[in-house]
Amino acid sequence: MRPLRFVSILLVYLTTLHQIAIAQPSPTSLQVTVNSNQDGQIQPDDKLTLREAIDLVNGNLSVEKLSNQEKAQVKPSNDNARIEFNLPPNQTTIQLQQELPALATPKLIIDGTSQPSYDASRSATAEIAIPQPIVAITPAANQEILRGFTVVADNVQIRGLSIYGFRSLNQGATLTTPPADIFISHRLPPPNTKQQQPPNSNFPFGDKDIPPKGVVIENNWLGITPDEKMPEKTSAFGVYVFNSTGTKIRRNRISYHEGSAIITSVRAENTFMAENIIVGNGIAGMPDAVRLEGVITNSQLQGNLICGNDGAGIYLFKPTGNVKIHDNRITFNGRRLRRAAVYLMGNENQVTDNEIRNQTGPGVAVTAFGTHGTFGSAIANIIQNNQFSDLEGLSIDLNTQQQLNISDFQRGDGPNPKRNSPNRRLETANGAMNAPEFASSQLLLVNGQALISGQADPGTQVQIYRVQGNDNYGPLSEPLTTLTADEKGNFSGSLAGLRTGERISAIATHPKYGTSEPAYNAIIIDPSAKNPSTSPQPTSSPPKCVSAPQPAPQPEPKPEPLRLNVPRIIHFALDKDFISQESSTVLNQIAQVLQQYPFIVIEIEGHTDIRASDAYNLDLGKRRAMSARNYLLKQGIAAERMTIRTFGEKQRRTSGNTVIDTARDRRVEIIFQDTRGLEIILEEQEKDLQIEAIGGDR
Repeated sequence: MRPLRFVSILLVYLTTLHQIAIAQPSPTSLQVTVNSNQDGQIQPDDKLTLREAIDLVNGNLSVEKLSNQEKAQVKPSNDNARIEFNLPPNQTTIQLQQELPALATPKLIIDGTSQPSYDASRSATAEIAIPQPIVAITPAANQEILRGFTVVADNVQIRGLSIYGFRSLNQGATLTTPPADIFISHRLPPPNTKQQQPPNSNFPFGDKDIPPKGVVIENNWLGITPDEKMPEKTSAFGVYVFNSTGTKIRRNRISYHEGSAIITSVRAENTFMAENIIVGNGIAGMPDAVRLEGVITNSQLQGNLICGNDGAGIYLFKPTGNVKIHDNRITFNGRRLRRAAVYLMGNENQVTDNEIRNQTGPGVAVTAFGTHGTFGSAIANIIQNNQFSDLEGLSIDLNTQQQLNISDFQRGDGPNPKRNSPNRRLETANGAMNAPEFASSQLLLVNGQALISGQADPGTQVQIYRVQGNDNYGPLSEPLTTLTADEKGNFSGSLAGLRTGERISAIATHPKYGTSEPAYNAIIIDPSAKNPSTSPQPTSSPPKCVSAPQPAPQPEPKPEPLRLNVPRIIHFALDKDFISQESSTVLNQIAQVLQQYPFIVIEIEGHTDIRASDAYNLDLGKRRAMSARNYLLKQGIAAERMTIRTFGEKQRRTSGNTVIDTARDRRVEIIFQDTRGLEIILEEQEKDLQIEAIGGDR
């Protein structure tokens, strides 16, 4: 089935009129807590449902009509109206019986993060952290419901929810009425907008049809269950921006939709789409992950992961205005239909700093036709600083009007010939910008510098790229440098960091016309090299869009304190600082321990008995410590692991004055320290105790 044009959308006016009634403003903002996952008729009972909560904040249900148990879930809000959740465990999926009332209260916040046990730090994906929701909203079994939430008021926020299963069973994602998990529009859109499309003078709607502004959709899972499963009933679209300005769609996980994850229609100026994970969409209808139509002036896609979708990653169809596409990762798309990863229509779009890989088509394709089907107006599209690999086509493909098959638009039509007529400016995208041409297909490497020269359109910025693979044109794998073409179109320069056998390509960008297709690749050669190397070939890996976060490394179990069977004291003869034979045996044991445990450092402390002066004893203690340190140095113990200190007579071992007591004082103590902060248990020894003859000292 050929997808219908969504610019000309017919709304199911009669079936939704009673639900999208214009709400009367509530005299006081309310904070309402939903404590039941039931749905059905509004009536006083012991539980407050999501449907009742919306009617309360919209002012369509009076608090006086609630039961006492329900009134306990409602309180005045000092700030904005809020709907929070406190559902019983294991009853956190709300199964709707019919479409919910429109969200018609400005600044309303529907906050799934308020559900107990919601953990903002728990993400199921490592690539972009999006918390795992607990509260889910879906149609009840055997119910066909087009939309999860319909937003018609300014500054509404929806966050922390799983929303899925909203579609039409009869026509699926090609339905002319926009079904979606979240639908954003003015109140009561007309049933037929066909006559109100540009360039109609009263576009987009009547004066009273004011688009909601500043809507925020964040940290939701759309089209996917809280346990990361594809639901039995898939949604048609994720977020449908039908008529709104300044919408922010950020940090949402959007998967398993029959059509696009994000789609705009009539009006979507200043839409900001950032840090979303958009995987596995377009499985039955509109195949493109993000499809932008209508007025999209100053819109942006930034930092999104767009992967594994059935068509293009981003597809612009007859837009008014321009979009910036930057810092996105766009990979493994075109799973069902071969299309460009990014398809541009219109003027002055910017595609910069993206990673575009593994596409069953070109990287970026630019149509030859203008916004509304006119010839020659798709110009000034800037495509720079992107990284491409594993494409079935050019990195950048500028379509011509000479190729009119639908595949030429969706997949590109291959390298263009050199511009040979002013008419080519009118019939080829980006004004038929010529691809740069290198002076030779072999560029010399001299003294480590690749000498680069060639021709491009005069006044252009020529960006040089490293190329991986053996294709003739790209892929443009890594931007290296930028050169400027002079008034005659000549460019030249030198570049370090390239090796013989590597390939390079180039693109040229003109501020008026935009960016060209890539140049025919050139190879770097070194005439002096005896064995030229070849360009490294990229390695392929299995397709994988998202991965679970790696658990934080578990701290290593604290080891048990070391119990070293080694003495820590050596003794000295009266007034001596040399190492005795018995003491050398002790130091050999200490050296063996230090060699076995490299994380141990030691402090060597010299001591004396109390006889002689303080100054003499401090010096004698130092000499004794140095003797022990020098002995260990000869055993191969590194100097940085040993520190010397002397205490002289200040730290006696005993308080007695017998010859045995003074022999114990004449010592060097080895203080072992484990750099891991652990205790070391040592043994004492006195086998080398040296007792002086009666009448000696120190």
